[in-house]
Amino acid sequence: MIILGLVVTLAAIVAGVAVILGNTGEVHVTAFGHEVPGITQEWHLFLAGAVVAIVFLAGAGVAALGFRRAMGMRRELRDLREEHEESLQTLEMERRKLQQALAQARRGLDDPPPVPAQRVAPN
Repeated sequence: MIILGLVVTLAAIVAGVAVILGNTGEVHVTAFGHEVPGITQEWHLFLAGAVVAIVFLAGAGVAALGFRRAMGMRRELRDLREEHEESLQTLEMERRKLQQALAQARRGLDDPPPVPAQRVAPN
C-alpha cells in the first residue's frame, strides 16, 4: 500500500512538472471581479490551483480528524453512561439485600430467644 501511494505521488509530481514546463503563455485571472496580481503565466495559474488544492485537502483533513475525535468522545461518553447505569443497578440490588438482612436481624432481636425443646419421658 505504501509503494502504491509513493507511485501515485511520483506520477502526480511528474504530471505537475510537465504542465508547468509545457504551458508558458500569458494569462489574466480574475477572482470576485478583481484581477489577481502575480499570476501572469499559465504555470503560475497551475501552481495557484495546486496550492488551493493543498489548502483544501488540509482543511478537509482537519475537519475529518475533528469529526473522528468527536465521534470517539461520544462513544466513550455513551460507554461511561452505560457503565454508570450498571453500577447504579448493582448498588441498588446490594442496598435491597442489606435492607432485607437488616429487617431480618431486627425481627430476630424482637423475638424472644427460642427455648430448647424438652423431651418428654414416655410413661
